[in-house]
Amino acid sequence: MAQRNEVMEFLEHLEKERDVSPHTVKAYTRDLDAFTDFCDRHYGDWGWATIDRLGLRGFLGELQRRGLAKRSAARALSAVRSLYRYLQEHHGVPNTIVRAAKVPKLEKRLPTYLDRSQTQSLFDWAESRAGGDELGPTRDLAILELFYSTGIRLSELSGMNVEDLDLLSDQVKVRGKGRKERIVPVGSRAVLALRRYLNLREPVVARTRGDRRAIFLSRRGRRLAPRGIQRIIHGMFDAIGGDGLRVHSLRHTFATHMLDAGADLRAVQELLGHASLSTTQVYTHTSVERLKKVYNQAHPRA
Repeated sequence: MAQRNEVMEFLEHLEKERDVSPHTVKAYTRDLDAFTDFCDRHYGDWGWATIDRLGLRGFLGELQRRGLAKRSAARALSAVRSLYRYLQEHHGVPNTIVRAAKVPKLEKRLPTYLDRSQTQSLFDWAESRAGGDELGPTRDLAILELFYSTGIRLSELSGMNVEDLDLLSDQVKVRGKGRKERIVPVGSRAVLALRRYLNLREPVVARTRGDRRAIFLSRRGRRLAPRGIQRIIHGMFDAIGGDGLRVHSLRHTFATHMLDAGADLRAVQELLGHASLSTTQVYTHTSVERLKKVYNQAHPRA
């Protein structure tokens, strides 16, 4: 069917020309498969210009009836909108109906992050394990230090190579979403932890003929995959009773603590690699909520 061919063409355009992340391409593939299936069932013989506002509303309603979260429905609508923009540009298909569709109203969720005492407990636990010359605990502390020192994403840390790390200048080159590169400073404690780990890493690479490019390796000398790093960090959270925390909470913690200490919002935006300032502004709400809590606990007439 011509429509499915054009969807494949669009997804290929995202992957090869726009350099969109594999996770986004995978999610858009699922969303657009669901959309074309819906159109097949409800329109029979149809084309892109056939779809009207009621049809699009029906698709979103079906997603809701299937129990899909509002956030996922919003992403599905975003996938359809992006497809129609591509079709308008490359195939002359009108885009007015999709532009008129409203995004499902999302509940505002403040990011989970560690407070100062939790952060201290986390580092105390990781440092106590990394006191000797074992690769695993030393590597795990270096991973934790790098996450908290830079606020980088899980995929960014997993994909990092030795050549990206400059411990003389205390900085690292990070490849973010859309393969955009940015330079991020690395704190002195993270630098020390990384130096200790890299000294232990060399014999492992030599013994296993392992991956010489990847910074973080398993005991077998292979690059640590995101899932392996998740297990390491979640193990640390479990050790300090950090219920509800996940790896991304370290990124939220970095941003929140930076803003609490008076960092400029645009500087934090640049460090995090956010394309839009509005994405970074969620952390100002987190800081305000924390201040309100402190105020309510401390002020006699709060």
